[in-house]
Amino acid sequence: MIKYRLKCKNCENSFDSWFSSSLEFEKLKKNQFLNCHFCNSKKIIKNPMAPNILSLKQNLKNEIKIKKNKNIRKKFLEFQNFIKNNFENVGDDFAYKARSIHFDRKKTKGIYGNATKKQINELHDEGIETHSFPWIDDKKN
Repeated sequence: MIKYRLKCKNCENSFDSWFSSSLEFEKLKKNQFLNCHFCNSKKIIKNPMAPNILSLKQNLKNEIKIKKNKNIRKKFLEFQNFIKNNFENVGDDFAYKARSIHFDRKKTKGIYGNATKKQINELHDEGIETHSFPWIDDKKN
């Protein structure tokens, strides 16, 4: 696939379009299948474009970013596993269970689960401390 910046000779507007090859562009232009998205004119030309080439430095920076992201994901998953192994999952009953623990003052295992922003705000208003943690799917993509 190749992307070209096209320009209409009639209205002077530019737009991008993808083609399977440069020959495909020429064939479509010759058969007048190309038209301007703005004025519907068939007077379309290719604008010169600079190729998008990754330098070695850019490639190295991208690899470093990918490695950092993998490390961050690994740390998130480690923390998630700690939570799963040491706390009780109460699902959507989180707000109710948090209130029960707070007001009964019993020593219980910590909990985790789901709550809406409104429920979290209500818990905070009642003096119940909570912490949000972004939960990610632990399947590899």
